[in-house]
Amino acid sequence: MTGKLSLKDLIERLHTPGWQLVSEKDDKPDTGTLKEVLETTHQRHKENQAPGLIRQIETTVELDMIQIEQLWHHMGLPTV
Repeated sequence: MTGKLSLKDLIERLHTPGWQLVSEKDDKPDTGTLKEVLETTHQRHKENQAPGLIRQIETTVELDMIQIEQLWHHMGLPTV
């Protein structure tokens, strides 16, 4: 891993394309903007599923669960 991005950096990248959501149950990962893949992880969280792993395709930036929850909060999504 190249290092964690700050919450500010992640918020600035919400609308940037090139993000990938990988999980054990999917053969084909979901791709799109960071906001789109975060919305997918949030839906999975609401359904009591593991959110998966988010990567930025170009640089392989990985978000941990705390960062994912912070971004959900910033987007106004409930953390249940």
